[in-house]
Amino acid sequence: MKKASDLLSRVAVMQEQSKERAKKQQDMPQEMQNDVRQGDGLPKNVIKLPAWPEAVRGVPNGVLRSALFGVIQKGARRYMEREQIHAQDGITIRYTGARLDQGDLDVWTTVLHMARLQDLGDECRVKAYQILKALGKTDCGKNRTTLDCRLSRLKATGLDVKVGKYSYEGSLIDEVYRAEESKEYVIRLNPKLRSLFEKDQFTQVEWAVRHALDRKPLAQWLHGYYSSHAEPYPLKIETLRRLCGSETEELWKFTQTLKKALDDVSNASAAHGQRFSYSIENGGVCIEKKVSGAQRRHLAKKAAAKRK
Repeated sequence: MKKASDLLSRVAVMQEQSKERAKKQQDMPQEMQNDVRQGDGLPKNVIKLPAWPEAVRGVPNGVLRSALFGVIQKGARRYMEREQIHAQDGITIRYTGARLDQGDLDVWTTVLHMARLQDLGDECRVKAYQILKALGKTDCGKNRTTLDCRLSRLKATGLDVKVGKYSYEGSLIDEVYRAEESKEYVIRLNPKLRSLFEKDQFTQVEWAVRHALDRKPLAQWLHGYYSSHAEPYPLKIETLRRLCGSETEELWKFTQTLKKALDDVSNASAAHGQRFSYSIENGGVCIEKKVSGAQRRHLAKKAAAKRK
């Protein structure tokens, strides 16, 4: 009788534990519920980035539509302490760390690209030459030193982002160090970054076009910004100067640089089968571009919602 009583007690405890696990799962967002799996009798949250194709790079819209990775001059970088970053309406970013540029964005998106097929929060082990190869750069001492600096800078960041109902607070890279034996970078990303990659919250940027614009930071920023819009609306030149974080004070001088950068985007896009044209009228910039498949579906959904 005692054995039977003990067995019944254990069953009752197991049932209670099962109810607790079920309750915790119900309290999770739906996308996390779909990723819950069982291991060793306990639930484990499997959180991954979206699995975008090899030819593109997934980048949060809040990043592309702001001056977080700005168009800054070479030399010493200004340190920022919870400063608000210029961003498109509906996006709020407070940032702590050294100012970031488009080269830093290339490295960050490459890390995201390499980590997208594994669980966020797990160690991503990769050698320097693999990152440099993905960036289209030669594996030499100078480029390795630059890569070290960029990874360290991305780790030493504090970010507070709000885009609509989605938010993230943390570092762009949680942890990075070099394993002595394997000579690999060991990189860890915060699982909460996933909130910046919800549906319609990130853009698949054509890597071939962006890479063709290497060393042309304003052109890279413009390509990313307009890639994130299905139907770009006209913007004043002053607004673009503010959004890209340009340090050029004279508007006429920025306008000259802007025209050259827009030409670069147009040429690089055409070389890769993408349509991108612009016109500047009355101090405003108008863009016509090829709409991606995902953006076409987004526009169709918006049109259907308006009809209803």
